Amino acid sequence: MEKEFKNLIKTRFPYLCNTRLLLAVSGGVDSMVLACLCAHAHLDFSIAHCNFMLRGEESDGDEAFVRNFAEQLEVPFFTQAFQTEKYASEKGISTQMAARDLRYEWFEELRKTNRHEYILTAHHANDNLETFLINLIRGTGPEGLSGISEKNHKVIRPLLSFSRNEIEAYAAENKLEWREDSSNASDKYMRNKIRHQLVPVMMELNPQLLQSFAKTQDHLRENMDLVEDYISLLYPKLVKKDLYGYQIDLDFLKKIPSKNQILYQLLKSFRFTEWDDVYNLVDAQSGKMVFSPTHRLIRDRETLLLTERRVKTGRKHYVFEENEKFLMIPGGILRVKPVSEIGETAANKIYVAREKLNFPLVIRRWKKGDYFHPFGMKGKKKLKDYFRDEKFSIPEKEDTWILCSGEEIVWIVNHRADDRFKVEPETREIMQVSFG
Repeated sequence: MEKEFKNLIKTRFPYLCNTRLLLAVSGGVDSMVLACLCAHAHLDFSIAHCNFMLRGEESDGDEAFVRNFAEQLEVPFFTQAFQTEKYASEKGISTQMAARDLRYEWFEELRKTNRHEYILTAHHANDNLETFLINLIRGTGPEGLSGISEKNHKVIRPLLSFSRNEIEAYAAENKLEWREDSSNASDKYMRNKIRHQLVPVMMELNPQLLQSFAKTQDHLRENMDLVEDYISLLYPKLVKKDLYGYQIDLDFLKKIPSKNQILYQLLKSFRFTEWDDVYNLVDAQSGKMVFSPTHRLIRDRETLLLTERRVKTGRKHYVFEENEKFLMIPGGILRVKPVSEIGETAANKIYVAREKLNFPLVIRRWKKGDYFHPFGMKGKKKLKDYFRDEKFSIPEKEDTWILCSGEEIVWIVNHRADDRFKVEPETREIMQVSFG
């Protein structure tokens, strides 16, 4: 196995030979073998060990064991203790998921701080098969069926082509010591149940299961590459970038037989999980939304709008005093100044009669029940009706400022002035109001 590992590094991971690496070592047989193989391959590495504090003295014993091993190899050693169960409870996730999140977050922080180039983990072929079966049982997309990737950004898994039997045989042959995790013997967790009960039956049916599985995964990855090529051809016709994010053309999308799969491929990197809700937006009423932790997807007329989730702030309005010349607010600068005559008008500039204004002016976001008297028209109109008629998207409505004098709207900023404040022949003083 040592010879095969060195050849693997030389042919598939040559960039690991001349850089600093961070090895994740739990003390189990897999990671101990990885560390020994890296040492024999003369790679430059440090060892990182996580103490998840889940098994009391046993966890502390693992830490001491790995620390001593690092000292024997004379390589730098890093360790971190985690309140894993507390973290899992706070996040509302399983203990296993909490341990995974904490582990990789710390590894990446450690990598950057100590200028390691890559993180190496000891995942092997059996881990890959077990992950595939877990995802299959739970239900997953193509990515879940493609298993564990050999390289994911800065994480490298150089043992994926080796089986658990090969790793254990190497450890026995070289008289390596390791620590057994007592929780691995329990069938409490799905992975252990699959490992102890399901995989042995499958191996009995097909002794070459791991090799067959590797070929199947290669075919799945090829199909995924084909899908990505297809998406890249559709993308210019389907997606358009705008000021607030991305617009997905629903008319075009509905003509594609595999529209749900297309949506999945387009949106998978934005952390959506409620995929049925996402797919249902295609035929939902305008205004419906689905949220991910970082983004929201909005059904807006004949498009789906993808925007980042907004951080709500406590500031809901701004006050413009009479003696001020300008006011800086998110999105631009409001200026109000006297002029001798009406000049050239523009979307971001209006002229109003000074005597009709009651200072201080207020600039705020729109709210339910707002109405105004559109310039050049008789009567009033609700803002929600104006937004609908002008085909404002939800993000556009959220970004629109309303300039008010008392309770009356003076200007839907950069869109439409109110007729009640217009300049008339008897106007004594003209004020120019601009925003941008």
